[in-house]
Amino acid sequence: MDIAEFEGILHAGESSTVEFKRCGGNPEHDTYETICSFANHAGGSIFLGVKDDGTVLGVPDKSALSIERNIANVTGQPQSFSPTLFVETERFQYDGKTVIRIWVPPTSSVFRYKGQIWDRVADADRRIDGEMQITQMYIRKQNIFTEQRIYPGLSIDDLDLNLIARIRAMAERKTPDHPWGGMDDQTLLRSARLYARDYGSKAEGLTLAAGLLLGKDEVIADLLPAYKTDAVVRRENLNRYDDRLIVRTNLIDAYSQLSAFMRKSLPDRYHAENGTAVSARDWIIRELVSNILVHREYSSPVPAQITITNEGIETRNASRPVFEGEIDLNNFTPVPKNPVIADVFMQIGLAEELGSGVRNLMKYTKLYSGGEPVFNDGLVFTAFVPIREHEVEHENMAERVVGKTGDTTNSIEDAVRCLLSNNEEITIAQIAELSGSDVRAVRRKVGKLVERGRLVALGKTRNRRYKKAEA
Repeated sequence: MDIAEFEGILHAGESSTVEFKRCGGNPEHDTYETICSFANHAGGSIFLGVKDDGTVLGVPDKSALSIERNIANVTGQPQSFSPTLFVETERFQYDGKTVIRIWVPPTSSVFRYKGQIWDRVADADRRIDGEMQITQMYIRKQNIFTEQRIYPGLSIDDLDLNLIARIRAMAERKTPDHPWGGMDDQTLLRSARLYARDYGSKAEGLTLAAGLLLGKDEVIADLLPAYKTDAVVRRENLNRYDDRLIVRTNLIDAYSQLSAFMRKSLPDRYHAENGTAVSARDWIIRELVSNILVHREYSSPVPAQITITNEGIETRNASRPVFEGEIDLNNFTPVPKNPVIADVFMQIGLAEELGSGVRNLMKYTKLYSGGEPVFNDGLVFTAFVPIREHEVEHENMAERVVGKTGDTTNSIEDAVRCLLSNNEEITIAQIAELSGSDVRAVRRKVGKLVERGRLVALGKTRNRRYKKAEA
């Protein structure tokens, strides 16, 4: 255990995946109750020799080996744990005291300690008694993907045939000669794994993924009555909202509607990328919307939410986590939540390969606001993308550029200087946006700057960009 990491854990305190325990000669029963609750939830670490408030007391050095053996014996005894459970222990020194860490991995099984099921809720262990609670735990622990649930009563007549034609055309636009182009509707559904067979029960038919992606609105409402995505803008009216959109339609149209709603609510920002002006805003919207639709646990009644404030964009959606807490963006392993839906989105150009969304959000958030996105996974996954910092900077820059006189001739040159101070190459669109000038006026002024040898034009007319001329 890295000491800096341990100090960070002590500072953060107990959580759904962290527990502190005093420990003398041997672990008490409540230690094993916590092991059981972690195994039934999302795994976690138990630190023996630490008080609830984070004060490190340590365990007796002479008892450390006995404690580790006791943990291995109890978790491996069928009369104590059913099924038996494998955990890891790690002994380390902190401030001259011995601490033992018990790491409980996330699992797909439901465990009992002394015949009792325990679950983790926030920073507490909770005993599970009711049949409904136990059933919900088994559902949560299933390693079958919800999207693959087969509905024998769902037929192609329940799907929107125009949507099938659309995804076929979208796939061909993204990839010329895409195999879907030569398939009939039934074959396409099988190729996209939207028609499946359960080799255990021998049931076969269209899946929940097929209904969500291509179903008619009334069919989706019957399959998932609680399904909706609620998008709001809350900048001036903080108690309610300034603008709102509730989406209950198929995932293809939901993507379009949510993206359009966010675009009209967020200012655009451009930067040069491979000689082309790229909208950081549009990339952020693309990744947030595809994530909230693709990586969502649809068996949960919790509605998905998108909230745009003066500070940033927050999204929330139900999840089935293998890890709980803030995601380390420099060291994470992406896990598919709905691989079939994700693959269809990738085939039609609305998403990229697993893990690329986080990388894109990191990249374009820095370009958009100078900040970094924050992701927290749990039963509810949240993402936050800051936008305020860049807006303030942009407003201040525009104020400096245009000034009080409104002299656009000078403001265009000032905009060019400001943009070139942060970018190697710039475009007419960027200059026009920053200076608040007409595009034609910008072209005329930039043309004169090129003639004077102050700027160098690069590329063809359509994608032309400009850089500072070498002295």
